[in-house]
Amino acid sequence: MISADDLIALVRNYNPKTNADRIALAYEFGQQMHEGQFRHSGEPYFTHPVAVAAILTEQRLDDATIITALLHDTIEDTKANYGKVAELFGDEVAKLVDGVTKLTNLQLSSRETKQAENFRKLFMAMSKDLRVILVKLADRLHNMRTIKAMRPEKQIVKARETMDIYAPLAGRMGMQWMREELEDLAFRVLNPEGRQSIIRRFITLQRETGDVIHRITGDMRHELEKAGIEAEVFGRAKKPYSIWRKMQEKDQGFSRLSDIYGFRIITQTEEDCYRTLGAIHQRWRAVPGRFKDYISQPKSNGYRSIHTTVSGRDGKRVEVQIRTRQMHDVAETGVAAHWSYRDGVRTENPFAVDPAKWISNLTEQFDNEEDHEDFLEAVKLEMYSDQVFCFTPKGDVVKLPRGATPIDFAYAIHTRIGHACVGAKVDGIRVPLWTRLKNGQSVDIITADGQTPQVTWLEIAVTGKARTAIRRALREVDRERFIKLGKELARSGFEHVGRKATDKALDTAAKHLRLKDRHELLARLGSAELTAHEVVQAVYPELAKDDGDAIPLRRAVIGLEPGQKFDRAPCCQPLPGERIVGITYRGKGVVVHAIDCDRLSEFEGEPDRWVDLHWHSGTHPAVYGATLDLTIGNDAGVLGRICTLIGEKKANISNLEFVDRKPDFYRLLINVELRDLEQLHSLMLMLEAESDVAAVERYRDQVKTSVAAG
Repeated sequence: MISADDLIALVRNYNPKTNADRIALAYEFGQQMHEGQFRHSGEPYFTHPVAVAAILTEQRLDDATIITALLHDTIEDTKANYGKVAELFGDEVAKLVDGVTKLTNLQLSSRETKQAENFRKLFMAMSKDLRVILVKLADRLHNMRTIKAMRPEKQIVKARETMDIYAPLAGRMGMQWMREELEDLAFRVLNPEGRQSIIRRFITLQRETGDVIHRITGDMRHELEKAGIEAEVFGRAKKPYSIWRKMQEKDQGFSRLSDIYGFRIITQTEEDCYRTLGAIHQRWRAVPGRFKDYISQPKSNGYRSIHTTVSGRDGKRVEVQIRTRQMHDVAETGVAAHWSYRDGVRTENPFAVDPAKWISNLTEQFDNEEDHEDFLEAVKLEMYSDQVFCFTPKGDVVKLPRGATPIDFAYAIHTRIGHACVGAKVDGIRVPLWTRLKNGQSVDIITADGQTPQVTWLEIAVTGKARTAIRRALREVDRERFIKLGKELARSGFEHVGRKATDKALDTAAKHLRLKDRHELLARLGSAELTAHEVVQAVYPELAKDDGDAIPLRRAVIGLEPGQKFDRAPCCQPLPGERIVGITYRGKGVVVHAIDCDRLSEFEGEPDRWVDLHWHSGTHPAVYGATLDLTIGNDAGVLGRICTLIGEKKANISNLEFVDRKPDFYRLLINVELRDLEQLHSLMLMLEAESDVAAVERYRDQVKTSVAAG
């Protein structure tokens, strides 16, 4: 454990004017209060607050924050109280410690309205002093670094909460290094096999290509010296989770990913940033669509940098970030730069922003005190995502989260525009409403009188504002339809556990879920704001955990009319667990498509043919076909081994077609019969880890037009 003197020395490194006596007193008081308490590892409990304080010294934070770290668990876990802390260390520290305690006690990942309400109130309170978040993030970082001492089931809960809440929060507040470490520590717990697979691939790559980072760093320094630019150059391999996420987002294997190395160039002036960009682009070819200028358009947390991706002669891509030293300080510490010290005085960094601004921006649109769930969703969606900048036809800039669609764009302009949206043009070309918008695109929303929001828009929209407005409109216009669909979902969900969805059972579920009555519960169930599993769990938690027998094919899809048949679309081969929508065909019933299927654009002008559908939430039999596009090495026994591995994953191969044969590899399409989307991802992950598999991805034939048997 770090001693009081060593901790004070860490603070003195950046703040020689620190009040050493006050920090020493906090150290002594905290140690005394936690006397006799131990962590899961067997260490004295006070080692944890000291480690949290040490993490915060790396961000050069003020004395009050360091003292808060030392005392952050005293009010909650010891005989100390608010009054005692205020008496010894003043109101500022007492309020900070109390704020951290309240944040610790909140179940941030809960869906209950009460917790959403607490989250909202705390966010409002934190806008006055976000140092409580800095302490809480450091607290979570140390807990994740030492998580192996916890029980395995507790590790998974903590890791999931870290991945869902704390890592994105750190990123949104500008502390990218902390986000990456939190994500990787959580990834280590949630998917150790996936992480090891990435690391093994890295080791193999380094063996094959040598020290790429050292070579490229040297080349960049040489180019900058030639251009007369004074700058520092650093390179690194990206974290395993960062690479894993790219693989999932792009649906690509490791071998097909290119920008797995990142380089950072720190210049003297802003002008040098742009000169450096020119020098880099003169030597290496820029990759189209991968340039972002966050210097001229900074992020809301103050982040400024130029991002570009370039490729060399071998086709390998690397990402390059260019920024000044002051920009780099903000990029490393984020909103913490607001409180940072250097040489005994608060840092005067022109790029540090008021950390309360992004919270106040979030809360402006939610004036109705009853919208706690909407507020919580908006916080999760908009606080935890990167932004894209798009333009209206008049040239006005609209900021949206990454992954936003024209629906989000329409609602960002005005709720009335969103409600009346029937289509969109992006850069002058008509596109489907589920198209993901990119930086710099010009978006023109097409509206029509009489148009009303569609339930499928909830699957398309990603911003809290759009989803809230759509839900409100749907509740008013389609309440009866949602209640009808909700009854069917509830009936099916309760039958699955051998119970009936009686009025009394639904009233009980509504009360438990803090809803007004069973009609409100059914309306939310029908509009996909609740799942049947959540409703059943509210009444029969012990039964909801048991999936029971596999769901028969005739009951697999919920939302069909009595006696109505369904078929799976061969173009997208939707699997249980995917978001789906139905298209009616006269005489053929309903064809089920995945919500992101390209062929749905053909039916955009025929809303009457669209049917709201859901997969049953239970366990499905392994009868749903999906096609894998696999590239494997052409060696003896490889294909047999691959087929064996697929069989070990309980997936039956129904067809196999070679589409390309070369001397060193085969490319083939393999049809497998699966239970659901989760089994598909598990199968692809296992194949991706195989050394003889060069690439694996899900194959979707968007050309097919015939209807496949369900």
